[in-house]
Amino acid sequence: MSGTVNAAPTLDDPYAVALGERLRRVRQQQHLSLHDVEARSNGDLKASVLGAYERGERAVSITRLHAMAQFFRVPVAELLPEPVSERRPGVVESEHVVLDLVALERQREREALLARYVDSIKSRRGDYNGQVLTVRAADLDTLAAVMDTTPVALRSRLSTAGIVR
Repeated sequence: MSGTVNAAPTLDDPYAVALGERLRRVRQQQHLSLHDVEARSNGDLKASVLGAYERGERAVSITRLHAMAQFFRVPVAELLPEPVSERRPGVVESEHVVLDLVALERQREREALLARYVDSIKSRRGDYNGQVLTVRAADLDTLAAVMDTTPVALRSRLSTAGIVR
């Protein structure tokens, strides 16, 4: 099946579900409903089809993926999830990550960059509950880039250290 990202996705296909979540996140960030997309694309992107893509129920052709990227004004790569080999089987990363601040404090010296970043977020939010802090998954992705590692490796390291709940 040339031209498809997935041959026959189902709800059990973690890549199809992750791709759908990326599509939904981009659409929602632009404050568009499925019907808004259909209307603004002059019917080129049908609400029911886009919804099926977002749920991971339908295969996305490369041509259709490119059309959606153009519509949303994002690079195609922004719509693609991490390769399956870099994700834990059956796990789709959430949009938020809950950090255990008590565990982070115990490892403050070893995780100094993360600790400074968390302190900055707490200060901006005025959030000093001291127990947990919820951050966007994209924040950890950015930290991974700064720390010259992959998001998967950083999440794994923080999970192993008991910092990610």
